[in-house]
Amino acid sequence: MRRSEGSTDGTHPLSDGGSVAAPGPDEPADSLRAYLAGLEAADELTRIQRDISWNLEASAITMLANNRDDRIPVFESVTDSEITARLVGDPYRGSRARPWDRVARALGLPPDLDGDTYYETLIDRLRSPIQPTTVDADSAPCKDVIHRGSDADLFALPWPYIHAADGGRYSNLHTMVVPDPDSSWTDWSSHRAMIQDGDRASVLLLAGEQAPNLFYYRYERQNDPMPVAVAVGVEPAAQFTASMWIPTGSDEAAFAGGLKREPVELVECTTNSLKVPASAELVIEGQIIPGERLDEGPFGDYFGYMHGPRRSMPVLEVEAITHRSEPLIPFCVEGSGVGYSLNTSSTTEVACIGPDATLGLRAAGYDVEKCVPWRFTPRTAYVVSTDVPRPGYLHELANFIFTTWGMLHVDFFVFVDPDVDPLATRDVLEALALSADPDADFHQFGVEAMPKVPLNIYQTPEEKGDAETGTSRSKTAKAYIDATTDGDGPERSPPNDPEHSPSDTMLRERAREVLSRAGVEFDADGGMMERGGDW
Repeated sequence: MRRSEGSTDGTHPLSDGGSVAAPGPDEPADSLRAYLAGLEAADELTRIQRDISWNLEASAITMLANNRDDRIPVFESVTDSEITARLVGDPYRGSRARPWDRVARALGLPPDLDGDTYYETLIDRLRSPIQPTTVDADSAPCKDVIHRGSDADLFALPWPYIHAADGGRYSNLHTMVVPDPDSSWTDWSSHRAMIQDGDRASVLLLAGEQAPNLFYYRYERQNDPMPVAVAVGVEPAAQFTASMWIPTGSDEAAFAGGLKREPVELVECTTNSLKVPASAELVIEGQIIPGERLDEGPFGDYFGYMHGPRRSMPVLEVEAITHRSEPLIPFCVEGSGVGYSLNTSSTTEVACIGPDATLGLRAAGYDVEKCVPWRFTPRTAYVVSTDVPRPGYLHELANFIFTTWGMLHVDFFVFVDPDVDPLATRDVLEALALSADPDADFHQFGVEAMPKVPLNIYQTPEEKGDAETGTSRSKTAKAYIDATTDGDGPERSPPNDPEHSPSDTMLRERAREVLSRAGVEFDADGGMMERGGDW
């Protein structure tokens, strides 16, 4: 992939003839363009000038970059697009060894922070929200060009066709803004949208999450359309907040301000009163219609496979499209094989949702060191490092997690000691190998009561349930593994009782002997040594 040459004054060229200054080393990016300029200044971005098709080609190049841990691709010339626009492939994908590094850069943090410092810094910022400010439409970049009514054509833009078996072209990296009809609260979230025609898209709304709940249980039951704005290419802090589990009723724009330590600038939409990030590249304004459904999917999903069958999903009717001159449209190449995790979705899961979930569990009264998504199975398995202060504690913690709708997607948890780093794959695997008793430490929760997302590969189409309820009533994999050294359960034998089990020390020594015979090397402290990269 060919790189463009940056200028020597800290600005970087855009194909529309303008330039954007890269943020300073301690400055957050206040737009997607500023963030990309910062990546370019750090030699982490490639501008591809030759013609590229939105039909599989842009996603194929992005996947190659992702798999090779290469620079972020910007496609400056996209063919077959009525509106001159550019595509950006997985802009927030972190490096393989340090998935939080580009998110840190976007928020004005040093990208070389260690995992502990990064997590605690984000948690501290989330504790201090900063209220947004509102700007006039004349000064909002997302209002440079306005299309209303019949002039607002979704197919005039180069939405990517990402996987060969997808049901259509998608917008899958955006911030969707919807209002609570009964209060002043506005929800920010991210729900993929499949483009149907010039003025309609079907939106994946699975009940149990905030925006779908507002539609199914408030608007549709009253037969009212739900106003919506889909802001594409928002500034990084707004994109990160949209993926977090911010509590219902909280001002997500304020949390975005807390993340960047500056107020987020908002502007009112052209056709409704919703406010969106003013620096967005593109905004789709419209409403989701009660009682109407269109097919959505299949789609190469984050679980790592082509999810199907097609499902009937609510319909977004477009009323206006506003955008910058030559807008940038970011997209994410979701899972293309089991364990595929090198993309924006999995990066923000580890780097954004992880700190947010850690803060949430602490706020609920649990002594959690870190709650971290397992990098190779994003949104499916998490690792939690925590003390075990009393018998039954882990079961109580797991029950709290599994019955919290914000954690709908998570099926598996591994609990480790507080001195085990959940970000270190090797350390977690060692804890599993040395501390998890197959008889006493593997626990599965009941089937009926557990909320679950109807996308899992182990569910048949019949078992996936109804989109409105968002649950399957026949099967669940909600389970946790106790890989702590203290143990947590009455059925566990005392660790030093020779009549029932060998001592903890003996078990560790036996495990190390087996691993040593297999060629694993240990350091002076008895820990497994790295061999050619992370395990």
